[in-house]
Amino acid sequence: MTTSVPPPDISVRPLQCSVDCTLAASPSAVYQAWTAHLDAWLAAPGTVLLTPMVNTAFYFETHHGDADRQPYYGRILGLEQDRVIELVWLSTGTERAETILTIELAPSGSGTQVQLTHAGFPSEVLRDAHAQAWPLILALIDQAWPT
Repeated sequence: MTTSVPPPDISVRPLQCSVDCTLAASPSAVYQAWTAHLDAWLAAPGTVLLTPMVNTAFYFETHHGDADRQPYYGRILGLEQDRVIELVWLSTGTERAETILTIELAPSGSGTQVQLTHAGFPSEVLRDAHAQAWPLILALIDQAWPT
């Protein structure tokens, strides 16, 4: 995978978490969930600004209750159809620090083995919170695309 714009330097923030899980959705469905259908499982409808091309910016929101609007934004570092998505990821959950989110997909029976690595956390507390949250968030894909 090649990138035109270098990723942010996260060497001063080496904390990362990794999540391995198997989803019932196919690699193609998981790839599409991240690149074309964020509003079907993660983002609030009408908030997604995303063109699945390397070096483009993205933005979306999640809404929890009436007043809790959470923005997520960054840029796409790399894409390999149905295999890899790599993003610069910023949110209130990263204290708006530039982190790098890498989602690797591999066929597993009729589903997908997902290896998610999220790197560049500014604190262990944020890293640990993401390590607990990512499996729950990824499971939303299977809820949106039941087998």
